[in-house]
Amino acid sequence: MTKEPVRALVLSRLQLHSAETFIDVGAGTGSVSLEAAMTWPGLQVIAIERDAAALALLHTNRSHFACENVQVIAAQAPVSCDLQVDAIFIGGSGGQLASLLHWSLEHLLPGGRLVMTFILHENLMQAFTLLGSLPVSALECVQLQASSMVALGEGHYFKPNNPTFVISCLKEGNHV
Repeated sequence: MTKEPVRALVLSRLQLHSAETFIDVGAGTGSVSLEAAMTWPGLQVIAIERDAAALALLHTNRSHFACENVQVIAAQAPVSCDLQVDAIFIGGSGGQLASLLHWSLEHLLPGGRLVMTFILHENLMQAFTLLGSLPVSALECVQLQASSMVALGEGHYFKPNNPTFVISCLKEGNHV
């Protein structure tokens, strides 16, 4: 599950307020997809996930939060589709980062937003290398480190979450 501070930054970078269609690749249990769907009820959300256990939770969460605007696709991305979308989030690449980046740019509208998260430095560097040769602009990266206060005996401390890298960029061209 994408932690709340990371999810907040991802949703901000996706700029879904004016979007019509959004794809969440590696949707997991649906934290990003479902929050997007609840925040923007007119948004068509497509959540792609391959893991059976995550899919079961995604379906449960979709029903619990009554997110009828979320379509779940049980498959490993990239998947065959003929949609052009406003935004894509890659929360998990399943070892398919290069093909997912090319697929994303095929399906993003000009000016569409691509946001990705990584915890492994090697995947971050692979993404930067690949994006350097692709038609993208406004490439940005943020490392987010958040900690949450938890009890320890009679006191409290801040327990850190893993650092997460958030990359965002735009597909070149003007959005029409």
